[in-house]
Amino acid sequence: PARCPALLQMSGSQPQVGRGVPCLRCRGLCTGFEPHSWRKICKSCKCSQEEHSLSSELDDDRKIGRLLSDSKYATLTARLKGGDGGRIYKRNRMIVTNPNISGKDPTFDTITYEWAPPGLTQKLAMQYMELVPKELQPVAGTDGAFHRRRRLARQLPLHDQDPAQCRGLAEGEQQLMQDFVKKYKAEALGVGEVALPGQGGGGKEEEKPQDKSIDPGRAPESPNGALESAAGHYRCESCQQPVPGDCPVVYADRAGYSRQWHPACFVCCRCAEPLVDLIYFWKSGAAWCGRHYCESLRPRCAGCDEIIFSEDFQQVEGLAWHNKHFACLECETLLTGKPFALANASLLCTTCSQSRV
Repeated sequence: PARCPALLQMSGSQPQVGRGVPCLRCRGLCTGFEPHSWRKICKSCKCSQEEHSLSSELDDDRKIGRLLSDSKYATLTARLKGGDGGRIYKRNRMIVTNPNISGKDPTFDTITYEWAPPGLTQKLAMQYMELVPKELQPVAGTDGAFHRRRRLARQLPLHDQDPAQCRGLAEGEQQLMQDFVKKYKAEALGVGEVALPGQGGGGKEEEKPQDKSIDPGRAPESPNGALESAAGHYRCESCQQPVPGDCPVVYADRAGYSRQWHPACFVCCRCAEPLVDLIYFWKSGAAWCGRHYCESLRPRCAGCDEIIFSEDFQQVEGLAWHNKHFACLECETLLTGKPFALANASLLCTTCSQSRV
């Protein structure tokens, strides 16, 4: 069923904005979004902000614009006219018009894709879309578009790039976070590009020798001999299956243009989620989503969902908390040095834990 999440402005300085938005998970049981002062959840149903779809498309485009600005992908952003000097994501939407000739007078069916890989002919962009599972194709008004927005919220949380959105930073930690963001923009952040096999990077000069020399370790044994030698040496980095020469693939410039992925195989190495809008972070020879890349470098607070920049924090069973957020989910009692229960990554004091049973 088509969903139309409410379009609401969300701003760190006004946690009360977005109040009353229904929860997409609770389906009527939640009375509407009730912001918590520091947790990224609804006080009413305890579901995450993502489940309430609080951001508008403009908010999302501003967030991605901010992420890509001051990086080598700034060409995918534009300065907002009359805005605050911030940059906005030049998201490539694609409108496809198909004539419908079944009736007496031909009509036209128009399909809008809320995102499509930039810089491609419509034919190649459509080929790319057809290689993505149907339920993930971001067609406006469908579950695919909704899932794209949700992955944007999950994989690229605003509080992983903007200190102003963080409640957990202590005095003097803003600079640590700014340095962290600057470093990942310079060293890891990337945006995948779509091209036919062998044409990644626009056939950049320095990459050409690599394309010509087939790595003998990767060339498949071909039963057809010479017939397959031209196209057969392209294999998907993830599933290792051969890539047909006429099917678009995804390239990640930080991985080098000798590697390519099937569109459906370009996923985060940690959560296996498709990388939203092909935005990836490259580390240890693999592509990560923003959330899991940041967590691979520093702990994330299980209470407020923010990256922890303090060296002094609580740790239990592989989870981490800011000291001030090591509190019961129900009654908010601080639990440092007190008995507690841990259920599904939620901390509870012994009283609240017993009343849940």
